[in-house]
Amino acid sequence: MSEGRRAHLEVADVAPGRSCPTSYRYSPRVFDRPPEVEAHTLYVVGGMYGNVPALDAVEALLAAEPDAKLVFNGDFHWFDVDAGDFDTVNERVLRHVALRGNVETEIAGEDRGAGCGCAYPMDVSDAEVARSNEILGRLRETARMQPHWRARLEQLPMHLTAAVAGTPVGIVHGDASSLAGWGFAHDQLERPSHRRWVESMFRDARVRVFASTHTCLPALRAFEVEGVACAVVNNGAAGMPNFEGTRHGLVTRISSRPLASPAVVHGMALAGLHVEVVRLDYDHAAWLARFLAQWPAGSPAHASYHSRIANGPRFAPGRLAA
Repeated sequence: MSEGRRAHLEVADVAPGRSCPTSYRYSPRVFDRPPEVEAHTLYVVGGMYGNVPALDAVEALLAAEPDAKLVFNGDFHWFDVDAGDFDTVNERVLRHVALRGNVETEIAGEDRGAGCGCAYPMDVSDAEVARSNEILGRLRETARMQPHWRARLEQLPMHLTAAVAGTPVGIVHGDASSLAGWGFAHDQLERPSHRRWVESMFRDARVRVFASTHTCLPALRAFEVEGVACAVVNNGAAGMPNFEGTRHGLVTRISSRPLASPAVVHGMALAGLHVEVVRLDYDHAAWLARFLAQWPAGSPAHASYHSRIANGPRFAPGRLAA
């Protein structure tokens, strides 16, 4: 077993918030199937976290490219414990193709064994994990009041395949073998020893691009698998800043043509495709006010996320494609 493979399996069978339920797992071979989505331009939006102004910005991006298609790849809920925001997010997201992330999976049911379902690695503190479990518990209370949305969330798939300009793309929440996998996290992708695991995922899945989210920090990496160029792109978070000193989210754009815009943070060409990480400039002041109304000082989400929402994480743009 490779070091990278071991790293993201070791989180199984431990405390709530660190556990990876067996129901979250799948074989990378599931991606070797006909596409559910076909497009010449595809936006993949993960980690919106209940940020309604970010959803406004996503819809504006789509309006600017009317031939583009959109997939939400999970965790579009998180901070939206207000019943009105929860309803708004569901109503607007589920107009489009969507996957369930660990958040949607856990709030759709009552099994508390997985906690938030994040499968956090051991370098995340126990206090952070405990607060995430509390956030999930609060959000589940909101979900209980809207059983029709709960049922819709439960029915969402864990993964899908797309063909962008005829090129096969696997879309996941976590990684190529688990809904909450960390195999596409930026620090894993930076490790030379992890490359063999990633390459094996591409060989089994028979896709050229994997688009993911879940790990909250972005990454874009090129691979060569049996002489074929491939890429992993992780947008980090659409609904929170991804770099220190910034106040915008990120989304993934995969297209047969490049986006001629300064909003492109980084991109790469891949056999006729352009794989890009794009700024999502939402109304920061409106989002911060909305967040504080639901999660004031002293709450678990404020303790874990307020600093990031206000100032960004300690993560430099240069690490996105390091």
